[in-house]
Amino acid sequence: MKGVEARALAERIRAAVRVAVVGRVQAVETILTGLIANGHILIEDLPGLGKTLMAKSFAQALGLEFQRVQFTADLLPHDITGGEILDATKGGFQFRPGPLFTNVLLADEINRAPPKVQSALLEAMQEHQVTSERSTYPLPDPFLVIATENPIELEGTYPLPEAQVDRFLLKFRVGYPEAEEERTILARRRARTQDTVDVQPVADVASFRALQQAVESVEIDPSIAGYIVDLVRATRDDARVEVGSSPRGALALQKVARARALLSGRDFVLPDDVKLFVEPVLAHRVIIKPEPWIRGVRGEAIARSALERTPVPKTR
Repeated sequence: MKGVEARALAERIRAAVRVAVVGRVQAVETILTGLIANGHILIEDLPGLGKTLMAKSFAQALGLEFQRVQFTADLLPHDITGGEILDATKGGFQFRPGPLFTNVLLADEINRAPPKVQSALLEAMQEHQVTSERSTYPLPDPFLVIATENPIELEGTYPLPEAQVDRFLLKFRVGYPEAEEERTILARRRARTQDTVDVQPVADVASFRALQQAVESVEIDPSIAGYIVDLVRATRDDARVEVGSSPRGALALQKVARARALLSGRDFVLPDDVKLFVEPVLAHRVIIKPEPWIRGVRGEAIARSALERTPVPKTR
């Protein structure tokens, strides 16, 4: 798939999603870029801001299978992976797939799941497979996780381990809609006379995979690749940071920059493609020292500081 075709398909996907999602231009663009870059996405924000709606709308627009799991403290690993079930007709045990066997999984309030469940999800996210008893089962391709996390309600939650957070390609917040957008939300609800919104598919698994594969054909100049390395190293050199971003952060930033270029109809990366995603790619990959953390310093501030201190390369 060439850049012009990719841009046209991306615009059709955006238009389909906008049928259900009002405004949220940056959030929609971030999710689309993350999915095209074949990465998992973590949305940390308050309840009721449309996170589930956006995930479901993208799955419908892309023609992908969608499953939602409400994570709770009593969830067990086999509740999401599936397990061995006694089959009386055939004799013996047969594996019954769980909700992980889908294309797009919405992991709602992921931090409410106990560590064993998070470990099972981590294997699925990293290895694209599920282990049950002594057998391993591959997950569908594509397999993408869109997870949500409530930042203010901490009772009954389990903080995500750094290893799992690092597996998310992007982490960002949706934020409240503008007043005019909120009025439009109310007006659309009155007009359709029902709560549910039907998003028509504009792609299928094959075209979506072709779009993902087209990312690999996007060129990146050595100077921009060096710019990515400098940004990542700047997070490690910050005096407020205990642990900076790993090389996985550099790989993630390169991946989303190439995806962003493709969605813009280009077959080459510009510095702006990188700059746009520094915060959602790198902020969750750093660990702040205790004293700055108490003062309110978070990963977003470290990412912005790295962006400000790193010279932008000149491109032809």
